[in-house]
Amino acid sequence: MGSAAPRAVVLADSDSRWKWAALVARRIAPDHAIDARFLRSGTAPSQRQIDEVGIVPDTTATLDYTDVPTDPAVSAADVVVLGTTGGTMLTMIHTLGRAWRDHPSRPALVTGYVGVIYENMVDGLLLRCGSDLVLANSAHDAARFRDVYTSLGIDTASVVETALPFLGGAPHDPGAAGRDRPFTVTFAVQPSVPGTRAARLSLVRHLARHARLHPDREVLLKLRNQPGEAVTHTERFPYQELLRSLPDAPPNLRPVYGDMGSVLDRTDLLVTVSSTAAVESVHRSIPTAVLSDFGVREAHGNHFFVHSGLLTSFADLDAGHVPTVRPEWAAEHGIGRTDPYRAARERLARLRDGGPLAPPRPFYTPERSGDYLETLVGRRGFALDGTPLAASPTAARPPALKRIVRRGAGRLYRFGRNRLAPAVRRWQQG
Repeated sequence: MGSAAPRAVVLADSDSRWKWAALVARRIAPDHAIDARFLRSGTAPSQRQIDEVGIVPDTTATLDYTDVPTDPAVSAADVVVLGTTGGTMLTMIHTLGRAWRDHPSRPALVTGYVGVIYENMVDGLLLRCGSDLVLANSAHDAARFRDVYTSLGIDTASVVETALPFLGGAPHDPGAAGRDRPFTVTFAVQPSVPGTRAARLSLVRHLARHARLHPDREVLLKLRNQPGEAVTHTERFPYQELLRSLPDAPPNLRPVYGDMGSVLDRTDLLVTVSSTAAVESVHRSIPTAVLSDFGVREAHGNHFFVHSGLLTSFADLDAGHVPTVRPEWAAEHGIGRTDPYRAARERLARLRDGGPLAPPRPFYTPERSGDYLETLVGRRGFALDGTPLAASPTAARPPALKRIVRRGAGRLYRFGRNRLAPAVRRWQQG
């Protein structure tokens, strides 16, 4: 299978997916060289975001979607880890499978989830069907995946229980606060939760209040990206701008950038609305609080933590409360395991020893799901038969750019309807 010298291709379309896929490749194929392939899109990571992960690729290239099936590194790889959106994963499984039909061997395809799964599980799971390994981040997720696949007549052998690949780092040292540094509270932001400007400004004000109530504490606002950098999910109201808008921000509240693991090294209390950083924090035995101030809602994803013991409010934190995770919840969700990628490495070894791999078998095929499949692959520049579409501005435009254009058009429409039209009517009536 693949080349004589073992190689893993990591295909990524954003900062967080690059981090996930690169770390997965290192965990499941530790002796493989890594070829990084970044999809040309509006969310492609910057060089700083690439370097921040700490994995230096042996080769790097930026590709259009339609370049991937003909990239020699992809075809010659032993393993291809797809760190992309679900729709792109299915597109690659479908088109690569078609491109490799006449090849004597093909790479193993690996898919999974960048963070905790709190919505659209069935949708995402079926988009990943056809990959040789579908990584589940916990026993809880693995059981759910197998249940869905079994009900639909899909082979469950591809489902492998692992864990989030960035769980690690030194355990929390409670004695460091007051000895080596001030007691440090870190708020881990999310680009879209909460989503409104009012809610995000309120959150910054809560942090400022906490910093004033506890002047002996350092309060860090952990930001995901430097100004101008793209992220996996668009951030409409950046926290750094909201923080600058405060007229009296306390001196012990400040923003920080960089790798989350490095920030957690100096954190004594991690606070978030619903970030995967909470799972990282719990894994390292750092006291962790998941806020309920903005509601416990499926839309926010913090319902994932309902049974964890971590849900709390700013009022409780201001009063000195520190939540404690329930051990049974942590164990069920894959936190604290040693060598969680052993099963994945063993499956890869079995695939390698079993001879040439059979063609990928996605759930969505042209025969039974042609309309849906044609829409997904067409957005990425492919025809249903896996060949590139004739070049056109619409077909060539990356999906992220389409979303940005649609969002901008929507804003212009709302501005015209809500602001401009009433003003024109008043002017005409006056």
